[in-house]
Amino acid sequence: MKKIKVTQVKSTIDRPERQKRTMHALGLRKLNASVEVEATPQILGMVTKVNHLVKVENI
Repeated sequence: MKKIKVTQVKSTIDRPERQKRTMHALGLRKLNASVEVEATPQILGMVTKVNHLVKVENI
């Protein structure tokens, strides 16, 4: 499967709890933190929900 690199570029302060939990589920806990994850439909759906807080790169 293809991998993507997800980097948090905006803070989760003053965001809805659902978005905070989505970021935590992706493994992003701090600003400018990056994770490499498999590009499954579930992960891509989570990234879509918080796309205003993250930057996505193909690997």
